Amino acid sequence: MHTKSFTAAVLACAAFFSGAALATPQIQHWQAPSGAQVYFVENHDLPILDVAVDFAAGSSFDTAEKAGLAGLTNGLLDLGAEGMSEDDIARNLADIGAQMGGRFDADRSGMSLRTLSSAAERDQALNILARVLQRPLFPENVLAREKTRLIASLKEAETQPESIAGKAFGKAVFGTHPYGFSPEVSGVETIQRADIEAFYRAHYFARDAVISIMGDVTRAGAEAIAQQLTGQLPQGGETGSIPPVTMQISASEQRIAHPATQSHILIGVPGMARNDPDYFPLYVGNYILGGGGFVSRLMNEVREKRGLAYNVYSYFLPTLQPGVFQIGLQTKKEQADEALQLVRATLREFIAKGPTAKELQAAKQNIIGGFPLRIDSNKKILEYLSVIGFYGLPLTYLDDFTGKVDKVTVAQIHDAFRRRINPDAMATVIVGAPEARTEPAK
Repeated sequence: MHTKSFTAAVLACAAFFSGAALATPQIQHWQAPSGAQVYFVENHDLPILDVAVDFAAGSSFDTAEKAGLAGLTNGLLDLGAEGMSEDDIARNLADIGAQMGGRFDADRSGMSLRTLSSAAERDQALNILARVLQRPLFPENVLAREKTRLIASLKEAETQPESIAGKAFGKAVFGTHPYGFSPEVSGVETIQRADIEAFYRAHYFARDAVISIMGDVTRAGAEAIAQQLTGQLPQGGETGSIPPVTMQISASEQRIAHPATQSHILIGVPGMARNDPDYFPLYVGNYILGGGGFVSRLMNEVREKRGLAYNVYSYFLPTLQPGVFQIGLQTKKEQADEALQLVRATLREFIAKGPTAKELQAAKQNIIGGFPLRIDSNKKILEYLSVIGFYGLPLTYLDDFTGKVDKVTVAQIHDAFRRRINPDAMATVIVGAPEARTEPAK
């Protein structure tokens, strides 16, 4: 078989087969000489190596005036590095069948790599990743192009009801906190190459790096990889921090006109952090409320019983500081107020009474029964390594997960939701709000 064909076949099969022998992956952890924290799972079932490097450099480290700077910095990392143009990087990765991509959210920014573990392919791929992370060029012409793309995307988003709702909702829930920032055209236009370089030097340094390694390499090999990828990073200064989130917000409702045929409705408050002591009661409780798809209470009340929406959901987004608790749905404009009232009533009843014992038992069975699918591939395990490392979770997190779910009680869920979610003090945004009705003339 041709080398490239073999590479593609192996990479395609990896996601399906690689998790089979890793139902409870054994996580190794150490600090590299560079100061980076390393999380490693060794597995030789397939000739595949997955690597990710994350930094505390997500969108919450932006300023309001230049929101979008963190994302642009991340996006430019693999678009030119010392001795390599963006075309060189793409071509050299394609030659060995390797895949590299950016990773970015409110808290984290980084890069991931998947490659064959044979020496020639692995070494070439890791050399590229090392250059991208440690010696990016941030070319002026590429920055100008990417800014133009981002600005065009932002202008397009200003017409889309989902984007309008998300932007308004973030501000309503988080106010002036960075979790509520959204890039603006006026701010992106002011970003210069010097801003990109300064952000990189301030946030991409080894002491803050979390390296996740999964697959066909030995411990000694993983140690060498970790140092190769971070040994020449900028020294960096003090570790950046995200300010506390104001948990108690005032009730608000925004009705934003839009010509869309449907109303887009978002309801929420600040929710929980990744290390929250209420994590498991809130997680299991939300599965019952709106996170469990067709078996959730919101779906049953809003869709199944009354047909007011095709889909309705709720979720907690756990981050370094408490992220959002959000309920969302789309419905016909003429049904928007009825659907909104029903969602609020369902939430209020859930908070007042908690779930039933039958609902809790069914939720536990579904969550625990589906847990093997969460770790059935190298990529999924790699992401768990990243989360465990970045948020300082215990190395036994995956081993303990199902047991902690099983221990959650009705009383714990009721207590956690009652303390954390006040149905009378939530932000509501409706884009494509129903037009005001005009009374007929007498």
